[in-house]
Amino acid sequence: MLSLCKASVSPGLRATRYIQASKAVSGSVRYLRLDAADTEPARSGIPPPLTGIRIVDLTRVLAGPTATMLLADLGADVIKVEEVSRGDDTRSWSPPAAPLADSAPASASHLPAESAYFLAVNRNKRSITVNFKKPEGLEVVHDLIRKADVLVENFIPGKLAEMGLGWEDCREINPRLIYASITGYGQTGPYRKAAGYDVVIEGEAGLMHITGEPDRPPCKVGVAVTDISTGLYAHGSILAALLSRQQTGKGVWIDVNLFETQIAGLANIASNYLIAGAEGSRHGTAHPSIVPYQVFPCKDGFLMIGAGNDKQFATLATKILDRPGLAQDERFATNSARVAHRKTLVPILTEILMEHDRDHWLKKFNGQGVPFGPINNIQQTFEHPQAKARGITVEVEHPRAGPIKLVAPAVSYNGKRMPVKRAPPYLSQHTDEVLRKELGYSEDKIARLREQKII
Repeated sequence: MLSLCKASVSPGLRATRYIQASKAVSGSVRYLRLDAADTEPARSGIPPPLTGIRIVDLTRVLAGPTATMLLADLGADVIKVEEVSRGDDTRSWSPPAAPLADSAPASASHLPAESAYFLAVNRNKRSITVNFKKPEGLEVVHDLIRKADVLVENFIPGKLAEMGLGWEDCREINPRLIYASITGYGQTGPYRKAAGYDVVIEGEAGLMHITGEPDRPPCKVGVAVTDISTGLYAHGSILAALLSRQQTGKGVWIDVNLFETQIAGLANIASNYLIAGAEGSRHGTAHPSIVPYQVFPCKDGFLMIGAGNDKQFATLATKILDRPGLAQDERFATNSARVAHRKTLVPILTEILMEHDRDHWLKKFNGQGVPFGPINNIQQTFEHPQAKARGITVEVEHPRAGPIKLVAPAVSYNGKRMPVKRAPPYLSQHTDEVLRKELGYSEDKIARLREQKII
């Protein structure tokens, strides 16, 4: 439970806020000091807008779970339906994994430790396990669909239809159902039956061609950005379909896929080709049309520097690097000249920057109006003063792992994030709860399904 207190403020000083976080389990209290500008919005928040919306989540790995997690953050009741013995593939993607707590329930002692990958994209959900390849399990999922608003799946097109869970099957059960299909290549076309893998589609849809150093092979992005982007598209399209249903009273079949998402994500590179026939290429961290605009090494690390116009370059040369002659050199005086003489200028800048360490240059850049930033590792990212001030992590109590830290939802509403009310579930954590409370199954029926290994 969070309560917010505001300290007294002396004239001319910034407001100081203290967040008191009380943990019901241990009773301990933590304080996080935040210095907030007077213009910070009041932390009133908004009620979770998807309260009362139920989502049957048949997705696995990253794109689908990202979408359903974002919807769960907004208050939707997301019921994650998993395979009975193993669950979501990412449950076994470890190490790393969260260490098991001494208080972990004995009923889950047969399960592996909770993988960090799974924990990343499954907060605020409930987990049940159902073998819906069997008729009895299919009946369970059909019963869930009858009471659901949304179903999200990421099977190869046609696979669920073979099991009795295709769009037409589900629409007959619930005409108001939003049915979101997340696939590699979409529901039509010659590649519709192909499985979708982020790294493959990064290559096939142009992203890898433009990522990496110009004299090196194509490179993938450091995270599965195509999967994550597809999850964001799916999340937005489901919200749009819910609004459409308000107007029409009818369900919607959503077709979202990695291939088209990645092509849409090519942005100006795609437009350059479509408008001017200009082929994309790799530039590492550099910009094809602006110099200097790239990562530079210094004595003990790296800096990203972006002098986007001639005024910024003059400031860089005179006030930061103490080399006013560079701004007066006709080879570097204008951006077009700097682009033409990139191979001359970049080594000069590199040599100067290598004279001092990163902290020296960060102090020199600060307040000068030239875009810059350090290249932080992950530890430095989470220790960044802005990350701490914004409270970008949240601690939740996991029934098997105890207190764990997660990245908090990225959006605030009236100054307050949506709460993380549930830790990512362990496998089948909520099976009995959902079947009993939501579907009205008797204890005898639940026991029979478990004996038959349906749940």
